[in-house]
Amino acid sequence: MTRLPLLRPFTLSVLAAAGLASTSLQAQATQAEATFAGGCFWCMEPPYDNQPGVSATISGYIGGELENPTYEDISRGGTGHAEVVQIEYDSEQISYEQLLDIFWRNIDPFAVDRQFCDVGDQYRSAIFYHDESQRELAEASKAEMEERFDREIATQIVPATTFWAAEEYHQDYYQKNPVRYKFYRFSCGRDGRLEEVWGEEAGGPMFE
Repeated sequence: MTRLPLLRPFTLSVLAAAGLASTSLQAQATQAEATFAGGCFWCMEPPYDNQPGVSATISGYIGGELENPTYEDISRGGTGHAEVVQIEYDSEQISYEQLLDIFWRNIDPFAVDRQFCDVGDQYRSAIFYHDESQRELAEASKAEMEERFDREIATQIVPATTFWAAEEYHQDYYQKNPVRYKFYRFSCGRDGRLEEVWGEEAGGPMFE
């Protein structure tokens, strides 16, 4: 009978470490970011929070040149930034195309420099792509929307620049302040307009 050589503990440790490193690298390879502007960022977190593969939704600002912008800076307008939600997700569990499907059905794609009751370029709708693959998918998705509605879509598709996380009190606002959030959302006419544009698709699908 052929005997296999005994592996010393040190060798086993090296092999185990290599295996863990390989698993870690594979996990890192599927982690990605998506950044969408759809008006008030409070309202753009909920559609993504319970989707499979989404590990975080972060409200913030992107698109301008001002460093370390505050909510007061953004709300006055003129900085070039937009309110956005940045989504951290596992691309093996949910695809960028699926994130786009959710995005469209949570915005008014025809509004220029506004969303619902919020007016100003800081509330514009936009897709901030992080690589060429995202750009191509975003442009194809926008073309599908224009064909579907047979009219021009106002949503911008632009490269992602420096992302600045919003102040802590804005994060998960709908969970921290549910009554105020619901009142704001209702009084802003968001859901009514979404139903007008998207019908039963308003709010987007929930993937499994």
